[in-house]
Amino acid sequence: MSGIKYRRFPLGGLWTNGYLFYDDGASENAGEAFFVDPGGDVGEVVDFLEAHKLTLKAVLLTHGHLDHIAGIEGLIPLVGDRIYISSADAPHLKSPSQAMQMALGMQCNGVEAFRTVADGDALSLGAFSVGVMATPGHTQGSVCYLIRLGEAEVLVSGDTLFAQSVGRTDLPGGDPGMLDASLRKLATLPDALAVLPGHGPETTIGRERKSNPFWPY
Repeated sequence: MSGIKYRRFPLGGLWTNGYLFYDDGASENAGEAFFVDPGGDVGEVVDFLEAHKLTLKAVLLTHGHLDHIAGIEGLIPLVGDRIYISSADAPHLKSPSQAMQMALGMQCNGVEAFRTVADGDALSLGAFSVGVMATPGHTQGSVCYLIRLGEAEVLVSGDTLFAQSVGRTDLPGGDPGMLDASLRKLATLPDALAVLPGHGPETTIGRERKSNPFWPY
């Protein structure tokens, strides 16, 4: 992943992986950053931005489950409506589940101002290009983000793909058949591609192809 700088922030009660991508080089976009999946208190993220003189340009959401959006309010003052989520999962962002808030002991108010993404969209965030891959199954609107900087690239997989596992499909909106189709889409990606999941350690497409028991064959 040489050429792509990021920092992982485990946030919230479920230690959801949030990722801050940033450019601290000498380009015209130096000092710009974006964040993926703020799942809890983002105070540490804001401190990092300030300490490294980074400007947050956007927030990307892989899906709308509470443990991936609960810290969004802390970043709205920095990004305004530059919050990206699939249209299928947008209702979760607009009106977070009260039952889930009680179950997880989190509080999260709805967000009205945001932008939606769809399969095949390409976002330009400073020096980064971000490709959107629709990967429904864990939720109806789950997406993965293929992040590129020059020749380097990395996949942020949310709760679609984990190291040695995949996202559960027994929650409302989950669909095992759709998840299997999404995994088949990910199976077209190169083995060397690094994968940053929503929970647990990092992995690669090749490692999961070789030993993930849920990998499609």
